[in-house]
Amino acid sequence: MRQIATALIGTLLISSTGLAKGSAPATPQMLELGKSLYATNCLACHGEKGDGNGPAGKMMKPKPREFATAEFKNGATVEGIYKTISEGLPGTAMVKFDKLSEQDRTNLAHYVLKLRGK
Repeated sequence: MRQIATALIGTLLISSTGLAKGSAPATPQMLELGKSLYATNCLACHGEKGDGNGPAGKMMKPKPREFATAEFKNGATVEGIYKTISEGLPGTAMVKFDKLSEQDRTNLAHYVLKLRGK
């Protein structure tokens, strides 16, 4: 009974952050949706391969994050990337994308990790 209660509390805590689906492994469908969202919202700055060399990113200071090797401000996890997408990064051109649904932000976070090679 105690294990069930603990699991239920953990699920409620994860759900309240909007990351219940983000903490599970990505499905091929999630990655495909994330790729589409990336093309629409991220490619211009971060580049097709996530190398930070998108057409708009070439003029930015600081330069957009290069996903393969650069440190992520909120961590290289689905949760950390989701937070960055949701809140943006002050002092950079990374704006918040809170108009995207929680599921879209989760799909996008998974796709960014895929570009990182994880």
